[in-house]
Amino acid sequence: MSINESLLLLVLASSLVPGVIIFFLPESRIRLRTLLNLTGAILKLLLIGYMLWGIQHGQIYILRYNLLLNLELVLKVDALAALFVTLSAALWLLTTFYAVGYLERSPHRSRFFGFFSLCVTATVGVAMAGNLFTFFIFYELLTLSTYPLVVHRGTEAAIRAGNIYLIYTLSGGAVLLVGIIWLYSLLGRVEFMYGGVVTVLDSKYSPQLQIIFLLLIIGLGVKAALVPLHGWLPQAMVAPAPVSALLHAVAVVKAGAFGIIRIVYEVYGVEYLQSMNLLIPLAIAASITIIWGSLCALWQGDLKRRLAYSTVSQVSYIILGMSLFGPVSTIGGIVHLVHQGIMKITLFFCAGNYAETLGIHKISEMNGVGWRMPWTSIAFCIAALGMIGAPLTAGYISKLYLNQGAEIADQMWASWVLTVSSLLNAAYFLPIMYRFWFKTQPQTWVQERIYTKGRWETHGLLLIPPLVSATATLLAGIFADTDWSPLYWVKLIVKREYLL
Repeated sequence: MSINESLLLLVLASSLVPGVIIFFLPESRIRLRTLLNLTGAILKLLLIGYMLWGIQHGQIYILRYNLLLNLELVLKVDALAALFVTLSAALWLLTTFYAVGYLERSPHRSRFFGFFSLCVTATVGVAMAGNLFTFFIFYELLTLSTYPLVVHRGTEAAIRAGNIYLIYTLSGGAVLLVGIIWLYSLLGRVEFMYGGVVTVLDSKYSPQLQIIFLLLIIGLGVKAALVPLHGWLPQAMVAPAPVSALLHAVAVVKAGAFGIIRIVYEVYGVEYLQSMNLLIPLAIAASITIIWGSLCALWQGDLKRRLAYSTVSQVSYIILGMSLFGPVSTIGGIVHLVHQGIMKITLFFCAGNYAETLGIHKISEMNGVGWRMPWTSIAFCIAALGMIGAPLTAGYISKLYLNQGAEIADQMWASWVLTVSSLLNAAYFLPIMYRFWFKTQPQTWVQERIYTKGRWETHGLLLIPPLVSATATLLAGIFADTDWSPLYWVKLIVKREYLL
């Protein structure tokens, strides 16, 4: 086995091995558990950094293992995989810090961090999958590893949410499997390739390919929370804040959106889908989800549920960008995969801080919270303004490219969808910010905890992660044109997909 092949296995092992060891640790081994978690997260980030350097210098990272005659387990890191795997590793490190502080006095921490590490392993496997079969294996492992995290608290509400989550995601997985088996029966093997692989089939297979495309999108649309397949996501908000952050920013919903990107560009090919008139229906489904998610968010009084419906809306920006058939809108869509991740994880970190420090969950309880927890509230406001699309933030860059892409593709109706969505974003985020800073804070909070003799507004491990991700939200917007920004990397990906 070559060094480059070994690197792919090491990236998976850096979270898998610590996770397995942590399962067997007693609850009292706090320092060892934390050391294993952080060592694994930092090692994964270093390995991925080395691979990014290698990709820029022409290195190829691919590993094949033949299971059966036509079934290969393929791991590959191309430019698109590198983008998603970097996002996963970076946000995992931040979330690990946060989770250590958040679960400081909670029971069953070894069980939690064990499944937490397995969840990240599955997400990285989804990112590095080189064919549809490998993708499906890790995609379903992701379902199984996140279920214990959703039901972690063991309450009646958590069990119910977990069951709903399992019913939705396993049903979606079954539909996806039917589509994959059908496609393999036509092609023999389905490896991800620039420009797609189905174009080798004769035109007489077009009706079958249309049905298979529908099955694949439905199967992936469950995790991507496309309306009406999104019902599990708001229910899953009973999970601890680090789990919500991971589900919304990098793991489950992003795995669905990432899968749709693979299907559109590297299984079917965007040119082929355009010729079969399948992109416009996908764009319409994404637009309905964008507006519906924003409208539902308006009426939620619980902060995490409002953020959950915001995710339903924002993830579909990625799908809309791909569906408009043009490189500029594609840049806007794919870069939002990263931008939405850093903004949304900030918002969930902040929601967790308010709940853990002051015992507040509802928006109506947040009057004057900005003066009690200024740094958390500043981070929340930066991320919320990014979601609205305010200048100097990552969200502005996403929406700029999506709007320009809609105009270039002569799909102005999509631009109107984005405008209405931005107005709705403002309608459900600005009132929260107004409460933070312009309403009088109560004399006592619901359940206040004072950390480190009152020197900090909350535990340091809860405060640093949202400050880092909020700073990243600004950096991704202000320095979007630099060679090290997510936008620069996405432009390279799109250049290859559209053969520019």
